[in-house]
Amino acid sequence: MRIALRLIPGLWLALLVAAPLALVGVMALSWQAEGVPPYSPPWAGEGTNPENLRLLAEDPYYRDSLGQSLLVAALTAALCLLLAIPMGIAIARAGKWRNALLGAVLLPFWTGFLIRIGAWIGLLRDEGWINAIIRGLGWTDQPLHLLYTHGAMLVGMVHAYLPFAVLPLFAAATRLDPLLEQAAEDLGATPGRAFLTITLPQLLPALAAAFLLVFIPAAGEYVIPELLGPPNATLVGRVLFQEFFQSRDWPVASALAVALLVLLIGPIILFQRLGRAA
Repeated sequence: MRIALRLIPGLWLALLVAAPLALVGVMALSWQAEGVPPYSPPWAGEGTNPENLRLLAEDPYYRDSLGQSLLVAALTAALCLLLAIPMGIAIARAGKWRNALLGAVLLPFWTGFLIRIGAWIGLLRDEGWINAIIRGLGWTDQPLHLLYTHGAMLVGMVHAYLPFAVLPLFAAATRLDPLLEQAAEDLGATPGRAFLTITLPQLLPALAAAFLLVFIPAAGEYVIPELLGPPNATLVGRVLFQEFFQSRDWPVASALAVALLVLLIGPIILFQRLGRAA
């Protein structure tokens, strides 16, 4: 029975994780070809094709897409942390309101992802509510161009991934002893200094875990940059879509996916270690 219980998760991971990754790795070393699927595998007679990986290193278009993706993911994670720290601590200390506030954080997951992005489009467009309020207050005569900007993309990213940062910080904050801060204040520390010297160091593992929990999936995001971001935001997700479905260059797209995975292996391992330490 124990062998069966161990075998089932192993088979599940092999079929849904290891096999797709192996297929992507094979395609990254394949040749583009006409047909379905549009690539020729290494064992078809031409051998492996290292040019796909070399192209990623030499072509600034692909290098910039990886760099932009990591930068946007880091900014998203940092902004999520700035919002999640006070939210997580406040919810943990909310007493009888804790469950209600935690439910409010999780409420966006109860609606469709595309519906939420569509709501931001309605808010940020030139005739949207935000511009209507700004013009109603007399701050400007012309509508501000808010949609299809880097700011709109970051707003959508933070809105989508904020719960992933709040939950680890909330869980860590529930284990804090508020008497330690009170003791520091009794000894003359200001509330801000007590937070920086007592509370924040205890939250560092949760902060790192929350950052990585947002950063890792945000690095490959496609939908939000496509629907809210500017045309020049060539993030990896958009480039992968173009290569797979428009250019139909599956080998280059697979090589790009492998490169992104290699860049994220370090953060993934770090996140797993932090999870074990917690």
